[in-house]
Amino acid sequence: MSHDITTDLVTLRDYWRYAISRFNAANLSYGHGTLNAVDDAAFLVLDSLDLPIDTLDPFLDARLLATERHLLAERIEARVSTRKPSAYLTGRSYIQGMRFFVDERVIVPRSHIGEILFNEYGDDFESSFLPDPFAVESVVDICTGSGCLAILATRFFPLATVDAVDLSEDALAVAAKNREAHGVEDQLTLHQGDLFTPLAGRKFDLIITNPPYVDHEAMDAFPAEYRAEPAMAHDGGEDGLNLVRTLIVEAPKHLNPGGGMLCEIGRGRDILEAEFPDLDFHWVETSEEEDAVFWISAEALGVKG
Repeated sequence: MSHDITTDLVTLRDYWRYAISRFNAANLSYGHGTLNAVDDAAFLVLDSLDLPIDTLDPFLDARLLATERHLLAERIEARVSTRKPSAYLTGRSYIQGMRFFVDERVIVPRSHIGEILFNEYGDDFESSFLPDPFAVESVVDICTGSGCLAILATRFFPLATVDAVDLSEDALAVAAKNREAHGVEDQLTLHQGDLFTPLAGRKFDLIITNPPYVDHEAMDAFPAEYRAEPAMAHDGGEDGLNLVRTLIVEAPKHLNPGGGMLCEIGRGRDILEAEFPDLDFHWVETSEEEDAVFWISAEALGVKG
């Protein structure tokens, strides 16, 4: 920077306003937990200062220490110059207020499944379609990435053993760090391998999965923020559904009666329903999408009691 802005900008409000202006001028892209420059700037400023990311007003006029001002100036500049998601710059991401460590070895967590689990089990632990959480004894998270969904599973299925699988050893290193941070080493086991391969024929009461599901056309159009993430965590093949198809075919071999699979697929509903016309998909609405996640019971997949 040709001019040291830290001599002019003093309060948190100053840096938030400055970040918004810089982000808008740079025409940044969003979608990694925030949807616009205002929210992304707030996240970057608050999380960098280890403040609650959903509580801005009480801190707006707080005067910042010199070290804090320099940190914010550096991260705002990095967000613009590198176009990396803000979560990579702070090293943290959140699902419904739960914090997870992230870096460029994993995509920034933003699965709709987290919202669904909180919505379905948040108040009274009773869901309109998911199984009784206290009856679930085994859960597996396929394509776990940072481990966030598997860790959420330890919260919502307290009596269950949870397994998590990923092809990427780098991603599993991040998942292991999150597992330790949340204190669930005894409940959560990590496995390196391709989908169900490392599970040796085991069966589960619940499968949760947020597999790579972006089609090649969409990947070709990715802005820099999405290109900063591991390509293998996005690449779902030509139409985005290669791994989803495999999961649907293989899931019955790994489900106990009364269980089911909760799977995020992006925008491929019409393709799946055309290819699997006999399957009873239950599409789960979220705050942003109507058909990005489906639930399908073990019985609908042909599992016999």
